[in-house]
Amino acid sequence: MAQIIRIASWNVNGIRAAYKKGLISWLTSSAPDILCVQETKADAEELPRAIVEAEGYSSYWHSSQQKGRSGVAVYTKKKPLHVDKKLGIKKFDDEGRLLRLDFEDFILFNVYFPNGKASAERLKFKLDFYEAFLDHIEALRRRFPRLIFVGDVNTAHQEIDLARPKANEKISGFLPIEREWIDLAISRGYVDTFRHYYPDKIEYSWWDLKTRARERNVGWRIDYVFATREMMDSVKSAFILSDVMGSDHCPVGIELETAE
Repeated sequence: MAQIIRIASWNVNGIRAAYKKGLISWLTSSAPDILCVQETKADAEELPRAIVEAEGYSSYWHSSQQKGRSGVAVYTKKKPLHVDKKLGIKKFDDEGRLLRLDFEDFILFNVYFPNGKASAERLKFKLDFYEAFLDHIEALRRRFPRLIFVGDVNTAHQEIDLARPKANEKISGFLPIEREWIDLAISRGYVDTFRHYYPDKIEYSWWDLKTRARERNVGWRIDYVFATREMMDSVKSAFILSDVMGSDHCPVGIELETAE
């Protein structure tokens, strides 16, 4: 008997702030089977139990060694068979950017990819992370081809994916070298699930807070769900929930049909 699994991904830009804006209420009411969050900026041990122990969910956390930065978490109704936090490279693992959860039918990566805007050094860090992550999942894929990775990739892929491409073509987040990594991932067989279903649709997942860009819908699509070609027979839909507030990002996701 097949079942539908709804997976959502959301950069919450601080889980304490998102909680105060209704994150757990949204989780309870929308009830995704799995919610991957990025930029938690917190250790689970320091958070209220209401955040860590959301009713009906198990949660898993990977926090940065540097307080108040990065961090990812996953809420899931079905407990995974295995959980891992490591890419295997200390400088990346120390920033709390990755969680891997193994389920019977697929392996899920929740990833907060680095932002390269701060400096040339952080741009190099971002590109190095891109390369290391793709190498990591490619090695795993040889044994387990049914892979999904979700998260804030911090790059808009094509001109359709941001409101003002010409004005940002020399800005990290839309640099050719960053976009080429997404090209490479797609060429290796990782499918941008939203573009698979909506090749021409203009939707964004992030808006700059300082310029009140969301009010004018001057946004970027930098949050993704990628699935291997081997998974695409199970991916039944993709979505961006641009009307959900609580962060400068909005949730994105997919629905999977899997064996029960």
